[in-house]
Amino acid sequence: MPNHKTVKIGFETSDDSAVVDLKDGTTIIQTVDFFTPVVDDPYYFGQIAAANALSDIYAMGGDPLFALNIVGFPINDLPKSILTKILQGGIDKAAEAGIPIVGGHSVDDKEPKYGMAVTGEIDKQKIWKNSEASSGDLIILTKALGTGIIASGIKKELVSKKNIEIAIASMSKLNKNAANILKQFNPSAVTDISGFGLLGHLKEVCENSNVTAEVEFSKLKFLPGVYSLANSGIIPGGTQRNYDYVKEFCEFNPTLSPLDHLLASDAQTSGGLLIALNEAETKKFLHAYREDSSIIGVMKPRSKKLINIV
Repeated sequence: MPNHKTVKIGFETSDDSAVVDLKDGTTIIQTVDFFTPVVDDPYYFGQIAAANALSDIYAMGGDPLFALNIVGFPINDLPKSILTKILQGGIDKAAEAGIPIVGGHSVDDKEPKYGMAVTGEIDKQKIWKNSEASSGDLIILTKALGTGIIASGIKKELVSKKNIEIAIASMSKLNKNAANILKQFNPSAVTDISGFGLLGHLKEVCENSNVTAEVEFSKLKFLPGVYSLANSGIIPGGTQRNYDYVKEFCEFNPTLSPLDHLLASDAQTSGGLLIALNEAETKKFLHAYREDSSIIGVMKPRSKKLINIV
């Protein structure tokens, strides 16, 4: 990439968003994300896609300002009412975030796709990166895992209505509240969990920070129904690819089964924040933010493997 002095963070370290200085001293943060439906209900698909796009802004400590829609839709094959519901879901989730959707772009596509390009602002003295975790930091995760497996189960009509509702609530939940509370503290590193799964995103943090993460598998929380689906063979292709990629960087305790390896690698949609925070502040953060957050491990000095799962 050409050397642009205004670009403070680009794609080199795989951070969640780009950060750029404007001439007036303002620092903006920008991201884009879109994907195909992960649930059957078009309205909730719109909400999930919007929450997912907004998450990258929150994961770096930014505040979203506005968004643009990105839409692919088979306009001649599906009723326009479905598109209307998708867009309404996005509008309502953006409203929850306190921002307008100011336009966008659509194309005729064989498979529906929806997402957003989101622009925000950020204090350049308080940017959360994925590259400054320190040995001794505790590792926090703010949402349960397993959305990839649940989404695959939904496609095969193997998920109960109750478990679908729980998964939708998790995926459509903004990381706004968690991020706002975290701003009271001084996290060493933050990212959000999405397509590369817990281990994929944690690998980036460890590699960029030159530390090793020790994760306690028993501390990982999974959405209801995930274990039974995985045991019945419902493993998404993305989850398998994630595991194939991270396994060389990971040391799994021999007591963990091959299925456990895949569960820890599950590809996520609109997952939680992954936070490295010192022990004293971790206790205060968890006291302030009680919604599904849990300590899943600790950062240690760099060793042979980037991640040890015990």
